Amino acid sequence: MAAVDDLKFEEFGDSANLLAASQDDTAVTIEEPSPNPPALRGLPRGPRREEDEELLGHGDSDKTELLAAQKKSSPFWTFEYYQTFFDVDTCQVFDRIKGAVLPVPGRNFVRLYIRSNPDLYGPFWICATLVFAIAISGNLSNFFIHLGDKTFHYVPEFRKVSIAATAIYAYAWLVPLGLWGFLLWRNGKVMSIVSYSFLEIVCVYGYSLFIYIPTAILWIIPQKAVRWILVMVALGLSGSVLVMTFWPAVRDDNRRIAIATMVTIVLLHTLLSVGCLAYFFDAPELDHPPTITPAPTHQHTASVVSAGH
Repeated sequence: MAAVDDLKFEEFGDSANLLAASQDDTAVTIEEPSPNPPALRGLPRGPRREEDEELLGHGDSDKTELLAAQKKSSPFWTFEYYQTFFDVDTCQVFDRIKGAVLPVPGRNFVRLYIRSNPDLYGPFWICATLVFAIAISGNLSNFFIHLGDKTFHYVPEFRKVSIAATAIYAYAWLVPLGLWGFLLWRNGKVMSIVSYSFLEIVCVYGYSLFIYIPTAILWIIPQKAVRWILVMVALGLSGSVLVMTFWPAVRDDNRRIAIATMVTIVLLHTLLSVGCLAYFFDAPELDHPPTITPAPTHQHTASVVSAGH
């Protein structure tokens, strides 16, 4: 009986020691992790990869997802769904305008200002203000050019408002739509391309047009040299925002396709700028052609003389 009791006692003691040792091992593993964790599997993280993540905002993806998750999604047919697109304060709008007017080389406009909370409030009112600025400035420019001309009768041209609205809003919505579809298509071909959302692209184009509001007001100055200097400055500032935003997203694609994409973006932006200047400001005489009174013919003079006799 004593041998049996000893056997049971020793078995119980070994079990207790084994349990205590297991608990100690578990505690040590949790409190003192290995100083050299194994390397993560995936793509190599070279300087180019880190630069892309910095420009495209991959480092802020967790924060962006957290902010996006805090927003409650509503059905698209409700007012609350569209209200989220205008949920932006004045400080955010001013910061985005400042970033669009004074672009910093190497800084991505979407990552710094747009991605956390893209909005339609700023782009909508910037486009509306630009429409009226171009239309009113164009009418004033026409008036000042003919100021002092007694044969000129000024008539306000309200049709310029509709023409400017069609051009500005078509550019601010249709071009981003085409670019968004193109990036989605290339994302299916080249997996390394990061595609922006449609709302983000609309924000970039909308805020990039703000510089043209003061430019359109200064276009009233009746000097072609001054106007073309102003349009080149505005084109350089707003175009650099577009180039610095979309070049990191397409440069990993085929070289020719990437360059053609950027050239198309710059050409469309240049066409809008030069087109507005040429149509609304540089040719006011085409809107009111001078009236020419035809000289009386000899037959008409003879008939008048014969009627007098």
